[in-house]
Amino acid sequence: MRANRPILSILLWTLLSLVTLFPIYWLFVISVKPAVELFTTPSVLLDTVYWKNYVKVLGDDTLRRYMFNSIVISTGNAVLVTVLAFMACYALSRFDLPGKENIFFWTITNRMAPAAVFLLPFFLLFTQVFVIGEWKLYDTRTGMILLYCTFNLPFAIWTLRPTIDAIPKELDEAATVDGATTWQVIREVIFPLARPGLAVTLILTWVFAWNEFLLAATLTSFNARTITTGLSEYVTTTGTEWGTMASIAIITLIPALLIFSVVQRHIVAGLTFGAVKE
Repeated sequence: MRANRPILSILLWTLLSLVTLFPIYWLFVISVKPAVELFTTPSVLLDTVYWKNYVKVLGDDTLRRYMFNSIVISTGNAVLVTVLAFMACYALSRFDLPGKENIFFWTITNRMAPAAVFLLPFFLLFTQVFVIGEWKLYDTRTGMILLYCTFNLPFAIWTLRPTIDAIPKELDEAATVDGATTWQVIREVIFPLARPGLAVTLILTWVFAWNEFLLAATLTSFNARTITTGLSEYVTTTGTEWGTMASIAIITLIPALLIFSVVQRHIVAGLTFGAVKE
């Protein structure tokens, strides 16, 4: 009976993997089919491959600009959020701040409200308040990077704090006794031990910024428009270009997969770091 359990487990996980990956496979199938075949009886198997959808997307200067904007905004926001969250978590963990638990709870409540609630206030701030001469935060990469901090920073603090709390304070004290300054403790002691948690925080905030649609569609026009909002341009009154949209969606998966491949060895360690205490 026990000998059959590994086989059943393998079959179960294989089935779950197929179910999980099938939408991505189906998206790829749509992306390599001409428009005529998309409105006929669908076929799960690929008979022929139609690469012109990808040629059209990769040859479009506007879409390449949207992709570059997405990479800059997502990477800039992820790095900024991770650094700020790291410093905030160190302060909440190591210093006896008055009402620090209330501060932590108030911070995470900012992530609970839906993004649509902030649309009008942010639109007014970007177009009326943060204006210097003719320059506005509206439709700028800087504006989008700072905007996403509003939603990603509370999540990053909530994710990273257990990692910092799990690092023994005795290490800080030992380094201080040896003559290390606070910045040296952060750089030489805390940062190396917190790398798994930092990697998880970085990748999650990057994905959130990369996939965001509502705020980017409202607060950008052309200069800072992202690839996710660019998808909506193919839904027109004359029809929807499903093949082109599917090929763009497949292309947008590639940067995320590359980042996951780079930091994957830290992800499991980061998710479990601090989960077990003696």
